[in-house]
Amino acid sequence: MTRPMKETFQTLLALTLAVGTWVTSPALALDPPRIVIGSPVIEPMPVAVPTFIDEGGAGDYAREISNVVISDLEGTGFFRNIGEEAHISRITSFDGGVAFEDWKAINAQVLVTGAVSVAGDRITVKFRAYDVFNGNTLEGAALQFAGTTDGWRRMAHKVADVIYSKITGESGYFDSRVVFVAESGPKNQRLKRLAVMDYDGANVAYLTDSSSIVIAPRFSPAGDRILYTSYETGFPRITLMDVGSLDRRTLDEQPGTMTFAPRFSPDGGTVVFSLERGGNTDISTLSLGSGQLSHLTNAPSIETAPSFSPDGSQIVFESDRSGTPQIYVMPAGGGEGTRISGGKGRYGTPVWSPRGDYIAFTKQNEGRFHIGVMRTDGTEERLLTASFLDEGPTWAPNGRVLMFTRETSGSGGQASLWSVDITGRNLKQIPTEGPASDPAWSPLLP
Repeated sequence: MTRPMKETFQTLLALTLAVGTWVTSPALALDPPRIVIGSPVIEPMPVAVPTFIDEGGAGDYAREISNVVISDLEGTGFFRNIGEEAHISRITSFDGGVAFEDWKAINAQVLVTGAVSVAGDRITVKFRAYDVFNGNTLEGAALQFAGTTDGWRRMAHKVADVIYSKITGESGYFDSRVVFVAESGPKNQRLKRLAVMDYDGANVAYLTDSSSIVIAPRFSPAGDRILYTSYETGFPRITLMDVGSLDRRTLDEQPGTMTFAPRFSPDGGTVVFSLERGGNTDISTLSLGSGQLSHLTNAPSIETAPSFSPDGSQIVFESDRSGTPQIYVMPAGGGEGTRISGGKGRYGTPVWSPRGDYIAFTKQNEGRFHIGVMRTDGTEERLLTASFLDEGPTWAPNGRVLMFTRETSGSGGQASLWSVDITGRNLKQIPTEGPASDPAWSPLLP
């Protein structure tokens, strides 16, 4: 169920979290449990997450928070929860002792215990994650979060982020949001409006109505603004929205031109985008502070879908200068681009990983569409998906998961959101209330 768009989103933004360490883990006798993302994983790591304890007024929150933690961890494909029906021991007190032999007996490698208390509209969640075979708390995995009850799912995501980070060595991505285009109506008369949700499809809030078509939203590096392309005037124009107030303004209104495919620079001060004028499409930048417009390319070919590298020194983009759409990289100030795509087929919508190690892309070849990744020099190309139509990848904040649009064929075909990790093994659909497209991941929430 959704709530009014402005009130819901501002409530989520207003959530504050206080973090405090509960215990310090002593040195462990054995190596702690560890998953290396990118290496072969034959079996997901078994973990046990008993229902968190109600320490006062928690009601359903304790069970719901436990369920979200389990869903986050299992959703990565790297963890397998051991259901409570298999538990030998019962956790009845957060500060009580742990019978590690009982958890070893059911082969749990990690045990997560927690407690929840509620007073008025304030909720406190505390947890510990144990290395079962060493009989100790995982270092740094014993924390407390406090905030408003409206933010209980955020606290659950933060718990899961800590566990995921401690075991994989990667930063988490569960406490994040995704802006996307919510669609309705028949395929040839599709209505589109901007919406935002938790990374797993919960807490949907609508940011625009469906009076005009909107496409390609992008979060700012701080997550406080959104760029998107609007057809409100009948022509594509880049619009900048403040996600707190929902105030918006059109950027770079030049008569006789069309602007689209915008993205922020890493510092959030510049927008790179495609500008069409006189039948020619090139890449330009606009300073949000001074309003200065700079043209980075000037070619008879179509140059579009630009994306900055994380350090802001380079831009990857799509161009058909070689006869078919391919991927090129150029200096951020413009200049001759270097083609990095080398396989068969047509490449598009490149986007640089926030870690700087990969570029994700859409590929069309032999009647199929793919989401893939390659190194920034074009080597090690790997296709992660294949379907009638997969397009528009966006990176999770940790650079290890991608979300994209998948559309089914035929007159009744509909768009939906899917995610896949960089190994290609964990492909899954993201639940939405209706057809959805054009996802863009936020940074981790503050």
